Amino acid sequence: MSVSPWPALKTLAAQQDSLRQAFDNDPVRAARFSASACGITLDYSKNLINTQSWSALQQLAAQSQIKPTLNAMLNGECINNTEHRAAWHMMLRKADVNGLTLDGEDVGAQILACRAQVTALINQLHQGQYLGYSGKPITDLIWVGIGGSLLGPQMAVEALTPYHCSPVKLHFAGNIDGAVVSDIIKHLNPETTLTIVASKSFGTEETIQNALTIRQWFKQYGADSAAIVQHFWAASSNISAAAEFGIIEQHILPMWDWVGGRYSLWSAIGLPVALMIGTEQFAQLLAGAEAMDQHFIHTPFSENLPVTLALLGVWYINAYGCQAQALLPYSHYLRLLPSYVQQLDMESNGKSVDVNGRILTEATAPVIWGDAGTNGQHAYHQLLHQSRLVVPADFILPIKPAHNLGDHQQRLAAHCFAQTQALMQGKTLDEAMNECLADGMTDTDAAMLAPHKVSPGNKPSNTLLLPELSPYYLGALIAMYEHKVFCQGVLWHINSFDQWGVELGKQLSGPIYQALSGNRTETLDSSTQALIKLFSHQINNNNA
Repeated sequence: MSVSPWPALKTLAAQQDSLRQAFDNDPVRAARFSASACGITLDYSKNLINTQSWSALQQLAAQSQIKPTLNAMLNGECINNTEHRAAWHMMLRKADVNGLTLDGEDVGAQILACRAQVTALINQLHQGQYLGYSGKPITDLIWVGIGGSLLGPQMAVEALTPYHCSPVKLHFAGNIDGAVVSDIIKHLNPETTLTIVASKSFGTEETIQNALTIRQWFKQYGADSAAIVQHFWAASSNISAAAEFGIIEQHILPMWDWVGGRYSLWSAIGLPVALMIGTEQFAQLLAGAEAMDQHFIHTPFSENLPVTLALLGVWYINAYGCQAQALLPYSHYLRLLPSYVQQLDMESNGKSVDVNGRILTEATAPVIWGDAGTNGQHAYHQLLHQSRLVVPADFILPIKPAHNLGDHQQRLAAHCFAQTQALMQGKTLDEAMNECLADGMTDTDAAMLAPHKVSPGNKPSNTLLLPELSPYYLGALIAMYEHKVFCQGVLWHINSFDQWGVELGKQLSGPIYQALSGNRTETLDSSTQALIKLFSHQINNNNA
């Protein structure tokens, strides 16, 4: 858009009534500001919006490039302009991929072949037919990856714990900290352990180093080259690098340039999920995501869940100056969702230039953080309620629990809804004073304590209700956040599908590692040189 929309939005933000007053003035506010799709209900009535500001945000969406860019994405155009790649991850969750072509390639056939390969491997593992080098069935699988190759499957495996049906135990190795791999392999038997190395480039340092360590572990137990072949698979697009490592082509699951790592759960990267819940339930995960895709593609913006969340996000960042967003799942099984959305949102939209390389004058992407409720209520909710910071929050609650433990779910829901109500209405000084007096305090003591009990309120939140935490609804939930991030990227006119900012640290780590290995450090700054000297001195003393 040629004229910046942010000044007008900032003016509207300054004119907002309090949320208390908004609810008092509009008895149907909750119905007015709510929407649902794919079984998910979004109540966004506890946001700092009114009919005027919401109309302006809807106009912003209508005048934006969301629709044209979405169509370009669906057509397989290179909307990732810095890497000259399409962003076609939605195709991976389509039930019918027959006839899908991209740049003359039969992508549909490739997707079907990948699904068949994953299904065949999982069936062998489930049935005890995949044998290790000593003839024993595989009992454990180590999934080696990092970033998008790890966060998505790990989160989904955790979220769908009640659906686990695999006799094979799953272990995730994702950090270059040696404690991760060490803690895994010290309890395993290499004769019954399968390792899958997930890296599109097959060159990510953390992933390859962990894979090399595991391979050396096999060798220490007497495994030869043939045994290594039997016990290692890969998910990668770099077949030659995987082959050089010792993985045969028949054991390489495909990854495509048109699928970014943080959008790859729906591909072979989802194998750990399919392993643990079965391929039929994994198909339900895909079905839920596809249903949300169709909602996003075809539903008017005024009723569109991803668009609604995107508009609220830019409203708080660019009109109110908010810098963070809390993601608060009231579900033990969804406790890794904030970490997953951190990468999805912050790596996608944490940018300082637009798609043409021009410096941005406004902020993009919030700092995403959170944890499972009700744990946060005894930690950081204090800041949410009483600090001067405004941190918009998404509260996520599956209605039907995966247990039969009395009224736990009703109590959990009561806490969830109470938090959103408390954030919205707060507690005034008069209310705090009357509360103290009702507890029998003297006027003096009440006047002293009451200010400490005041909560300003007017803190915005969304509430998302899922019928249950099933593969279908989890797929829809994840896709909803994917599309939200996409819409915000378009509204900010940035490329949501590259991540050049992570490269600098990788580049600098090489020379620093060389310095830690005893090479010269003169080219490094004095602080880094001092840290290297201290580290090397201590570690050499420990090894002496």
